[in-house]
Amino acid sequence: MHTELTLQLSAIFGFLLVLARVSGVVAMVPIPGLTAGPDVSRVVLAVAVTVALLPVWPAPPIATPMPAQLIGWIGAEVAFGLTIGVAIAFLLEGLQMAAQVIGLQAGYSFASTIDPSTQADTTTLQLMAQLLAGSLFFAFGLDRQVIRVLARGFQSIPPGSYSLNRPAAEVIARLGSGIFSTGLRLALPVLALMILLDIAFAVLGRVQSQLQLLSLAFAVKMLVALVFLASVLSLYPAVFKQAAAATFSALVRLLNY
Repeated sequence: MHTELTLQLSAIFGFLLVLARVSGVVAMVPIPGLTAGPDVSRVVLAVAVTVALLPVWPAPPIATPMPAQLIGWIGAEVAFGLTIGVAIAFLLEGLQMAAQVIGLQAGYSFASTIDPSTQADTTTLQLMAQLLAGSLFFAFGLDRQVIRVLARGFQSIPPGSYSLNRPAAEVIARLGSGIFSTGLRLALPVLALMILLDIAFAVLGRVQSQLQLLSLAFAVKMLVALVFLASVLSLYPAVFKQAAAATFSALVRLLNY
């Protein structure tokens, strides 16, 4: 007995719309190691997430759209996916901001390595912060939160209807400013200690002018910053979790605009 596999045209259009939205997210979220891998891995990830969202695949507004209409819908879905991806990227960049501030003040900016994601020169502290952000992203289950936001978005924002209006742009701008607030909260303890060390060395150099403190201060600042950073590193997950909660709360508000 022969069986025939039939696939409705609306299901194909729904797959394309979901794939466009998911592809925008995958393209922007800086998952460590993903951008350094082959392009096929990102394609497979986007298709796998699209298949996982099968129960919420939307039906196109028109059963048989014109090619221009379909392209417009896909463009709107890609824009929505990019908006979510940019919001998540802002969250992960907060740790990068803290690492850059600490590395500049403590002298770690002189030690650079190759970033496997961008193949560019970066400091070792920034690379460690990138790996830490990626680890916390999966440890707190934020990948599942992203999929939930995508699934909920198909209910609140019909296919092809998304547009970046003023309230949505303000939400994204606030999330962008969160890079500096999160980075400053994480870097402030070490930064304050570095300022105190500079003041101490300045006073010591004033009292004992014959001491050669320039070469000594550089090594002491690096060592003290490393020890103090290791002692406060346990506080980073709590700050990251708070920033993640604010980010996803903003994304939920974005779905209502």
